[in-house]
Amino acid sequence: MFPLSEAEVIREGSDITLVGWGAQLSIMEQACLDAEKDGISCELIDLRTLIPWDKDTVEASVKKTGRLLISHEAPVTGGFGAEISASIVESCFLRLEAPVSRVCGLDTPFPLVFEPFYMPTKNKILDAIKATVNY
Repeated sequence: MFPLSEAEVIREGSDITLVGWGAQLSIMEQACLDAEKDGISCELIDLRTLIPWDKDTVEASVKKTGRLLISHEAPVTGGFGAEISASIVESCFLRLEAPVSRVCGLDTPFPLVFEPFYMPTKNKILDAIKATVNY
């Protein structure tokens, strides 16, 4: 049984913090492996629960890495990633070395046939990791 509001650090890293939950985690893990080939060390955090969410674990990681990328399948506007981003900017603003990055679904309805274009993919996440680290 998992305790509520306790995130799991799946992968330790030092260059950027990646936060996600659910099915998105396996895609984020693949992006972390590809980023490692380019010399980028990613810390991957599984929030496990959204309400309540483990702000302390995410804050500690962002203070260590100086960067944050959030990925989820919901649209970017109004998605829970915006809440995480706002909270982390409030508490870690002076420690951030780059703007918080969100790789999420598009802000548009889509037919299922176009789901591969809508969903965050490994390559979209990898591009965002590189852009954030090189900001």
